Amino acid sequence: MHRDPDADAMGSSLGWASYLLRRGHDVTVISPTDYAQNLRWLPGADSVLVYEDAPMKKHCKQLIQEATLICCLDFSALSRLKDLGKLVQEAPGIKMLVDHHLEPELFADPDFMFWDTQAAATAQLVYDLIKILDGSAPDAAAPDAAPFDVPMSECLYAGIMTDTGSFRHGNTTPEVHLAVADLMRSGLDISRVHRLIFDNSPLSRLQLLGHVLSEKLHVLPEYRTAYMTLTADELIQYQSSIGDTDGIVNYGLQVEDVVMSALFIERKGEIKISFRSAGDFSVRDLAFTYFSGGGHRNASGGRTQLTLAETIEQFLSILPEYQLRLQAVQ
Repeated sequence: MHRDPDADAMGSSLGWASYLLRRGHDVTVISPTDYAQNLRWLPGADSVLVYEDAPMKKHCKQLIQEATLICCLDFSALSRLKDLGKLVQEAPGIKMLVDHHLEPELFADPDFMFWDTQAAATAQLVYDLIKILDGSAPDAAAPDAAPFDVPMSECLYAGIMTDTGSFRHGNTTPEVHLAVADLMRSGLDISRVHRLIFDNSPLSRLQLLGHVLSEKLHVLPEYRTAYMTLTADELIQYQSSIGDTDGIVNYGLQVEDVVMSALFIERKGEIKISFRSAGDFSVRDLAFTYFSGGGHRNASGGRTQLTLAETIEQFLSILPEYQLRLQAVQ
């Protein structure tokens, strides 16, 4: 999975691993970096190896070097693996890609690319892949057609639910609902998954959110844009841990007439940027052009090695280029 994994990266990886294990394969799930507290309940998460943990590095390197098949889920470029990228690239095993992001790098074997930008989530693609391998059509409605148990369904549902914004985003297609309906036949409790993902925050995270919304939210009506910033000192002040800032960028879009929201976070010698947009305005193009980023049309990210102040200055300087497009969004 990619660095700083979200629920789709974790859910799709763990769901796919569960299926492979049931088929008798020897499977290890590796994350380049640690993952958020609200994902640790996912079935199988306790077995994930975190490469950035010093004691794990040698073991992870050996596993990747010896693997006959390396499954790359929810990322389209090896740079998203951080230090693991080069190891995967040089490993002799077959590389398999399961992903829904734009413009994938050609690092995977052409016969092992299961890639569709129209899919709402990589977890949806894993669902489809399992149905195909199990001999069932992806939209099969027969109660006993799906080879899913509750733990596998929880993983895949977590990925689909979060990447569709709890089924609010435009990527929520009939196929998404059919897949979820199929997963629910396993006995999946969807309210439990939602609660564990979204209603499972420490008090410090809510206090951090309150601070951002009351003190750090800037609205630029002429560009229909909102942006927020967080410094390294503020993260320390509010005892922020991995995952605590996830979703904060979405609040900018709740402001009346705002169609683009951005969050800039100062962390580990770089500035991490999250972008969200409404309608047909592509934050993916903006992130790719100016911030070494990528993602989806309405949800993207990037990074810079500049200071926080310099990054904000750069962001503000490019907004006039997009003003007409931002104003035209319905």
